[in-house]
Amino acid sequence: MAHEQGYTTDQLEHSLIDIAVESWRFSRLFSRVVNKLDAGEAGRYVNQLRYFQKKVAESLDASGLKLVNVEGQLFDPGMAASALNIGDFGPDDQLLVDQMVEPIIMGPEGLRKQGTVMLRKVHE
Repeated sequence: MAHEQGYTTDQLEHSLIDIAVESWRFSRLFSRVVNKLDAGEAGRYVNQLRYFQKKVAESLDASGLKLVNVEGQLFDPGMAASALNIGDFGPDDQLLVDQMVEPIIMGPEGLRKQGTVMLRKVHE
């Protein structure tokens, strides 16, 4: 039916990717808010968040897409993510992905959307 309305598979995938990225951002924000609640109150909301994230992952999986989070990993310039603060570091600094601003999205044929990250130095 989507094709009858003139939507291409690429347009539908792009829309799904946009919704997935916004859902990911919202989940991160919601998680920060829940962390400010007391433990008794937070439990119910954490479960709702996990359910929401599971449903988003299932929808992406059904389309062959996957969100990739590289937080905590060593930064590699070949990584499928651009670093917003790369200019703050020297060429010899060992860097760690401190925060994902936007997730990497992979598909069956490889990269579908590059992620965005914030870096920090690895402290020895």
